[in-house]
Amino acid sequence: MVRKGFQVKLSDIAKKLNVTTVTVSKALRGHPDISAETKRRVQAAAKELGYVPNFMARNLSSKQSRTIGVIVPKLAHFFFSAVIESIYDAAFENGYEIILTVSQENPEREIQHIQTLLAMRVDGLIISVTENTIDYSIFDTIRKSGLPITFIDRIIPLKEFNTITTDDYAGAFMATEQAISCGYKKLGTIGGFQHTNIGRDRLKGYKDALKKHRHAIYPERIVLGGFGEQDGYKGFMKLYSSGNLPEFILAVSFPVALGIYRAAQELGLKIPKDFDIICFGTGTFNQLLKPTLTMIDQPAAALGRAAVELTLEHIRTGESFVPKHLKLPTKIVYGETCFRKEFKTKR
Repeated sequence: MVRKGFQVKLSDIAKKLNVTTVTVSKALRGHPDISAETKRRVQAAAKELGYVPNFMARNLSSKQSRTIGVIVPKLAHFFFSAVIESIYDAAFENGYEIILTVSQENPEREIQHIQTLLAMRVDGLIISVTENTIDYSIFDTIRKSGLPITFIDRIIPLKEFNTITTDDYAGAFMATEQAISCGYKKLGTIGGFQHTNIGRDRLKGYKDALKKHRHAIYPERIVLGGFGEQDGYKGFMKLYSSGNLPEFILAVSFPVALGIYRAAQELGLKIPKDFDIICFGTGTFNQLLKPTLTMIDQPAAALGRAAVELTLEHIRTGESFVPKHLKLPTKIVYGETCFRKEFKTKR
């Protein structure tokens, strides 16, 4: 009987290929004594059997570590800070500890963190991938091992994993539709790489609302990119330099909105007099801004708690667990930008 996942041993691969365990070990390490063809056969067999390399190995006969590894793209990010705090609380309530790592939007560092966490024998992983992650092969390898993984916010397009997101499409659609109903004519958006689920969904919500109300979609009012403050700054400068600054801007994240605020200040523009803005995010530090932002509020605390609960359910259920895909609702929380009555009457 062939073992699966973390139970697969070098001897299983050796038996399948009728070679020695030493040969398999050397082939997987790229040893020069082993021919290229043998290395290819060993690697193919390892992939087929779902073998997890030594740095990922888990001893299923030992007790659980009662730890969950967490990987987020940024720590100095208001949304992720709130999510992490909720994850910590929910894990502690269930007798688990969290091991937190930060990828800094670097896919290579993300892989290194995964390897480190698995070597520490975590019982599960909660991951929000980087804005640059496009290679999902390591996640597929872990899936074959049976280790529970829950992706949050930024997820990968594989249904075999647990996913928890906020309804980004509905949030963008709702914000754009309300902007239209308040009389905005020139509507733009900044941010959101299209290979990410949140970038795609937020742009689609914006576009579909324009289509519904028979507003033309002008490509020059759309600036796509990352989710950081510098992306917002550069995006706004690009719109401004075009000489056709939108009246309303949907910012894809709170950091992007901060970049827009910085650019506007440098240019001597006033919000909401010269243009208006709404963004996705959480309002933890919104009160520090002037004017305060109207925001598409993402339920960060609920998302963090749900991630722990879903991961623990997977841990307890084991191989019979069926992946779940949760989408949490968004809502608009009004600040001093967008949808003010006196601004509405000017349109």
